[in-house]
Parts: sequence; structure tokens; C-alpha cells
Amino acid sequence: MGAGMTRYLLGRIAQAILLLIGVSFITFLLLYILPADPARQIAGRSATPETVETIRKQLGLDLPFHEQYGRYLVNLAQGDLGRSYAQKTEVAEIVAARLPATMLLVVAAIVCELILGLAIGVFAAVRQGSRTDSGMMILSFVGVSTPQFVAGILMLYVFADRLEWFPVGGYGEFRHLVLPALTLGILGAGWYSRMMRSSMIEVLTQDYVRTARAKGASELRVVLVHAMRNALLPIIAMIGIDIGLFMSGAVVVESVFGWPGIGQLAWQAIQQVDIPIIMGVTLVAAVAIVLGNLLADLVAPLVDPRIRIR
Repeated sequence: MGAGMTRYLLGRIAQAILLLIGVSFITFLLLYILPADPARQIAGRSATPETVETIRKQLGLDLPFHEQYGRYLVNLAQGDLGRSYAQKTEVAEIVAARLPATMLLVVAAIVCELILGLAIGVFAAVRQGSRTDSGMMILSFVGVSTPQFVAGILMLYVFADRLEWFPVGGYGEFRHLVLPALTLGILGAGWYSRMMRSSMIEVLTQDYVRTARAKGASELRVVLVHAMRNALLPIIAMIGIDIGLFMSGAVVVESVFGWPGIGQLAWQAIQQVDIPIIMGVTLVAAVAIVLGNLLADLVAPLVDPRIRIR
């Protein structure tokens, strides 16, 4: 590893630490000012004020904000994400148990959005200005605009209820994965298709593309080999961002399909005002975004050797 790469990685690590501290501070502050009372949620509706106050003291919720957040940072620096209020279990263990399911869904969703988005984008670019181009972009706009819970319900109604091709929910088999992955990937496919179309149109006007055509290269080779490779650069950056966004945005999809990932865990924690789990899931999503962006930066030079990491 060269000195330049070492400096780059150390700089990115420092940025990541500052980002995670900022995310933890904002999330902790928002949860602190919420009117919901975790102690009341734990004690139950019939609990006396004395019982609620006792629980609040046990959890340290009676302390000022700066003391609560300071304790959280000290524990976080030691790798301790806290203990769930509702489940009475270490947050790290709960998140670790749910993380594989979410990662599987994220990878499958990215594959779906890439296949759909890139195919539609390239197809529209090579037919720029035609009715096919307009139709593809309208389809992309619909995909981008459709709320995930609406798409999920439609998927369930059409493919699970009416056609009975896939199960309504569940986890463990490939057929359980198809509908959640498609639902999560539809939004990204719309963005990828629009981005890919714009990038391809720009690349197809470059001199090296015209030179390849003049040398007798087939249109398929021009599009897939000469043009598409350079058009993929902005897409790589988007993939890095999507890794984190999918992990944080899987709450709706996992809830609709009963997928046992951290998105469903976060939704349950929000309903129970389980602050340690909410903080843990938020930090995991932030780490995923940082790692995704770093991965995109490291892959970009492999696609285009002209890019240098400094």
C-alpha cells in the first residue's frame, strides 16, 4: 500500500468518525426532545408515577442531555451500543442477529435496480427522442414517484394473492426474497435509468465512440464496450450511497413483507420508544453509507484508470 493510499484511508477514517459522532448527536438530541416517555412505555399504562420515576432513574433518563449523551459516547467508544429497554438484551447482539437478513435484501435489491435501471437507461439512450425513449422515461418517473409501501402492497396483491407466484411473507427461501427485493429496487431503478440515459447520451457523442464506429465496430460493441464502461462512473458512486440508504430505508419494505431485518427491528423500536435500538440501527446505517462511499471510491479507478486516489 502506497503512502498516498495510506493518507487517503486515514483521512476517510477520520471523516467517518466525525460523521458518526454527528449522526449520533443529532439522533440522540431528536430522541431526547420527543414527547414520548420510554419509562412510561416500559412500565405500562397502569403503572404508578413512582414506578415510572424509578425506571427513569434506573435507565439514567432523569439526567441532563449532556450527561446522557456523554455516557453514550463513552460506552460507544468501548464498542457498547447499550441494552434494549424492551428486550433486555445487548443492542449489538440484537442488531447482529438481524443484520444478515437486511444485507441479503440490500444486495438483492441492488442487483434488481441495476438490471432494470441500466437496461432501461441504455435502451432509452440509443433510441433518444423516440417514443420508446419517452415511454421508458415515463416508466422510470412512475418508479421513482411510487411510495415503497404502495409498491409493496401492489406486489403482494398481484403476485402473491392473485397469481400466487410468491408467498405473502416469510424468510429463508429464494421465493421469499423476490418481491421485497423488487419493491426496494423499483425506486432505485428509476433513478439509475435516468442517470444512465443521461450519461450514455453524453458518452455516445464523444470522439472515441465515433472513431470506433468509423473503424467498423458493431453498434452492440460500441454501446456495451466503448460507451457503457465510461457511462458507468456516476452509477458506481450511486451504488455506494445506495448501500446505506437501502439499509436505512428498508423499514417500510421489511414491515410490509415481514422480513426479519434491522428495518423491521427499527420500526418495532420506534413503536416502543426503545432508544438504544433506534440509536444502534441508525449508527449501523451510517457506517454502511460510509463504507459504501469508500468502496465506490476504490472501485472507480478499476473502471477508469485515469482516476487517481490521492
